[in-house]
Amino acid sequence: MAIPRRIPVAFGDVFPNGAYVLGVEPSNDFEKMRSGAPDPQELDKETGLRIWAVRIMDADPAARTSELKVKIAAQVAPVPPDPIPGTPFRPVELVGLQVIPWVDSNGPRPKQMFALRASGLRPVSALPTRRGPAVAA
Repeated sequence: MAIPRRIPVAFGDVFPNGAYVLGVEPSNDFEKMRSGAPDPQELDKETGLRIWAVRIMDADPAARTSELKVKIAAQVAPVPPDPIPGTPFRPVELVGLQVIPWVDSNGPRPKQMFALRASGLRPVSALPTRRGPAVAA
């Protein structure tokens, strides 16, 4: 059985309440920075494209971590959608979302962690709605 290093997942499974873009920044390669390279931006090992870190806020109020970074490989920075009128919120859907499991061996006990990658992002046309129990009229 071949288990892929990057596991495809549905956006709605990872962010059932939706997500918002907080910002986009280059993802720096710390080895390049240490060596004084003129362009320290990380490059995707498979495609050679630049890696961008998209700061995402999980809209789930019970989320363990409300802000996280999702990396996207693209030659130019992904453009966040326009905010909802009258608010700073930019609802977004991550396209081609993947989970990459890894082990954090820093500290006294190793722990299982995961990173998120996506192939792109797009605006959502409607905000997710929470489905509550059905109420008879």
